[in-house]
Amino acid sequence: MDEHDVEPEPAREAFVLVSVSTAGGSPGLRMAVWRKLRSLGALYLQQSVCLLPDRELVRREVRRLLARVRSDGGTGRALRVALPDPAEYAEVVAEFNAARDEEYAEVLQRAPALLEEIATETERGRATYAEVEESEADLDRFRTWLSKIEARDYFDAPGRTAAQAAVTRCATALAEFENAALRAEAGESVTATTNAATNAGTDTPSRPAPADHRPQHHT
Repeated sequence: MDEHDVEPEPAREAFVLVSVSTAGGSPGLRMAVWRKLRSLGALYLQQSVCLLPDRELVRREVRRLLARVRSDGGTGRALRVALPDPAEYAEVVAEFNAARDEEYAEVLQRAPALLEEIATETERGRATYAEVEESEADLDRFRTWLSKIEARDYFDAPGRTAAQAAVTRCATALAEFENAALRAEAGESVTATTNAATNAGTDTPSRPAPADHRPQHHT
């Protein structure tokens, strides 16, 4: 094989190594740091040391975090590191993906409960605006949760597609439930109007026929 025919290896991005110590910091700093790094999807190598992909958004968030840590009495630093060994790089990416797949699995585990709730309310004939609002709030929470996981899914974890499909099924079921509620409400309105008209016709006394004022001819 000619050397020019060799396919180039896929590009391997660098990482940001973040080290933070909250010792001597303000109360609540440790929890704030943990929550922020957790929201970014950091991969912990050991306590207080973690990896994140070297991307612009990540670098910006890490700079802000370290500035807060230092201003609140803690210490921290961020270093750019590369993993030249393909096997080591693949292992790190696999760990990132495994962490995201665990989160996607939670979405898959909980989504059927919303589908079951919608199905149950439909079978009971309780397709009402109030029930639609409640289910819509649940769906919004699922969408927000999923979008946060996707934001820290840097390497397209395999579980993403199934989680997205699960939330889409919930949205489809809710749309059908809402249509059922609209039909039920429209049916009640028509029934109420018909009953009102019927009652009005029954309760109102008959109007006497108008007198015949045509001139009479005498013979």
